[in-house]
Amino acid sequence: RWPMARAEPDLRARGDAVEAAALRFLEADGLRLLARNASARGGELDLVMADGATVVFVEVRYRADAAFGGGAASVDARKRRKLVRAAQVWLLRHPRHANAPCRFDVMAASGDPATPTFDWLRDAFRADDC
Repeated sequence: RWPMARAEPDLRARGDAVEAAALRFLEADGLRLLARNASARGGELDLVMADGATVVFVEVRYRADAAFGGGAASVDARKRRKLVRAAQVWLLRHPRHANAPCRFDVMAASGDPATPTFDWLRDAFRADDC
């Protein structure tokens, strides 16, 4: 077996832990979970939350440290387009939310994956910009 084959479950577990911590952080700030790991053609939405009447599509990015721009810098134009397409599909599948205001947030996590530090970028980008 390749050495990376053993590392992959560790990466997945670390990502799940960081995502769960981000969910707790957002819920503590008053957001409500609508969906987690929602798959759509060509992409996945880490968290779909409700912030009052607004549907929030949250991309969770983890980096052990903030070198090279940290997690937020990794949400490039290609990734933003994928997230917008996935959000459009999610909204089509959930017509109850189709006319709600929407925004895209990035939760940039760093440090210990068990207790990460978050930099919450509300309204990190707009669908119109993609």
